Amino acid sequence: MAEFSGTPTGQHRRFAVVASRFNQQIVERLVDGALDALVRHGASADDVDVVWVPGAWELPIAARRLLATERYHALVAVGAVIRGDTPHFDYISAEASRGIGQAALDADVPIIFGVLTTDTVAQAIDRAEPTKFNRGGEAAKSAIEMATVMRMIRSAEEVSPAGEAAGKNGARTGRVRRRTK
Repeated sequence: MAEFSGTPTGQHRRFAVVASRFNQQIVERLVDGALDALVRHGASADDVDVVWVPGAWELPIAARRLLATERYHALVAVGAVIRGDTPHFDYISAEASRGIGQAALDADVPIIFGVLTTDTVAQAIDRAEPTKFNRGGEAAKSAIEMATVMRMIRSAEEVSPAGEAAGKNGARTGRVRRRTK
């Protein structure tokens, strides 16, 4: 049995960060965290695009269009939907989540859901804090890993005896471990 495990390298991969302008001060921190993580893990800044949309509702359609270009190995969707006094929060957060998930499934390309859905502004600020757990950075690391795993799965028929999956031009993309009972 083969076991696939992604590696945290963004080298030779293209990413897009699609971000909601609503609650922009919080979302800018998420975008900064995502960009920092992508570059820190080997992605070239020239291989990362940032697309701003009005709100979380618009994230799925922008993600779908970005994936239609076939330029990206993975996307990171970031935003902040904060509960208010009306059910608007429930509709926006549910539909943004559903739409982003559907876009990923339809395109067969990972979109990592880095949209904060919090009860308070303080919770959102805490999850976007660069010196703590920045959800944008964590989402970007997941995007890198998923891009690696997806490439490995696509090239599974090219598994070498040494247990490394070969990508395009024979480049090693991660580890495949054979499991035996």
